[in-house]
Amino acid sequence: MKTRDAADEITRASKSNLALAFISMSGKRRRDITTFYAFCRVIDDIADDPARDAASKRRELANWRLSLRDKSADEPALAGAIRQLMSDYPIKPEMLEEIITGVEMDVEVRRYATFEELRIYCYRVASAVGLVSIEIFGYKNPQCRDYAVQLGQALQMTNIIRDVAVDLAADRIYLPGEDLARFNFSEADLKEQNYDSRFIQLMKFEAGRADGFFGEAARLLPAEDRRSMIPAEIMRSVYQALLRQIKLDNFRVFERNYRLNKLEKAGRVIAQLLKYF
Repeated sequence: MKTRDAADEITRASKSNLALAFISMSGKRRRDITTFYAFCRVIDDIADDPARDAASKRRELANWRLSLRDKSADEPALAGAIRQLMSDYPIKPEMLEEIITGVEMDVEVRRYATFEELRIYCYRVASAVGLVSIEIFGYKNPQCRDYAVQLGQALQMTNIIRDVAVDLAADRIYLPGEDLARFNFSEADLKEQNYDSRFIQLMKFEAGRADGFFGEAARLLPAEDRRSMIPAEIMRSVYQALLRQIKLDNFRVFERNYRLNKLEKAGRVIAQLLKYF
């Protein structure tokens, strides 16, 4: 299978909100963002694969690091296409290595003591993705980079809120230990899925953080870059609606799998497109 076809297949199979956002793009930029997304999906799948042991995951991710800089006989299938991206756009290997480092944290780290520790993780797995993405989207104002950082934090915090139960099943707790202590809600309470006022207040606190990041991203988006950032703005709209859905339902994340239906997503895509076309 050709690299481009493989990237398209990975993107389609993911059924991701990020993949949905690419509908606003065409031509080379769409092909290139699809290739980059496939890279993100592949390395994330390495970290999340229960069939691989930790040593195998570390070895495969290390191979990806090497492949970003030099061609090798046993490099991953997409490596050549990713090196081409770095030639076509101002994307440095260090930017992609930051994402790999974030994925490696999922191999090594199961708990976060403080929000500052979690913020670093969110930066690596989400904001760093945004910083590469905007290079492919194209932008004029350097402030767009600050926008990408804040939006990445908002999206990842929304994921963390939505996926509390899913992550717990994989023995991962992204809610910072200091936040659990703030609301007198222990790790044991979390494992027992105690849905009470303490948990609701804890989740409202985390949702407030996400809302703050969303608000800051909206404030930072430069007017001259709004059109080129339509894919990112689609993501912002979809994830803000998802967070609102969870909040209105009082954070029943132990029993429900929150998602927007196709009609709701389509409405938000169309709304963003109509603003600029």
